[in-house]
Amino acid sequence: MALTMRERAFRPALIAAVLAHTPTVVLDVGCGTGKLAGRLAAAAPETRVIGIDGDEQVLALGAARVAGFGERVRLLAGLADELPLADSSVDVVVASLLLHHLPPSAKLAALAQARRVLTPGGRLVIADWGPPHDPVMRAAFFALQLLDGFANTRDHAAGAIPALIVKAGFAEVALEQRWRTVWGSLEMLSATRDG
Repeated sequence: MALTMRERAFRPALIAAVLAHTPTVVLDVGCGTGKLAGRLAAAAPETRVIGIDGDEQVLALGAARVAGFGERVRLLAGLADELPLADSSVDVVVASLLLHHLPPSAKLAALAQARRVLTPGGRLVIADWGPPHDPVMRAAFFALQLLDGFANTRDHAAGAIPALIVKAGFAEVALEQRWRTVWGSLEMLSATRDG
């Protein structure tokens, strides 16, 4: 699937957006096997990265991937809508291709949790599916909806993710970039936690 998603284009842009504000601590929500967490740690030797995922088997695979970073990268079991971290404890929260897997109520809860763990002025960076912009992309996104569920992807198809981010209490929500893929429109959004 990575070949059809323009991963070579969007991953470096995502990493650059996460590291743009020279964070001390980054939280990768839905980190999976730790691929992004490892890339972030490699690109920013002074940054600590915490990865959270609900699948402990996937985290076990990721542990080997990030072992060389020592204490700078930790992978923890946890859910996006119940983050096991203290309030105001991270500078940037990143979620790459996570939100479209969550049911609508969990999306808003996950965004609220991201805001809770961010320091004042901290940044949220999300890469996920946006609304299709033409009939061909709509047809391609329909296939993705069959895989991930219509209820889970409805907000994405409707372009409602920025409004959910605002509803969760973020400010300065911005569309940073958009990539056309075989599956539809992949968007990178950012937002700021106000005081």
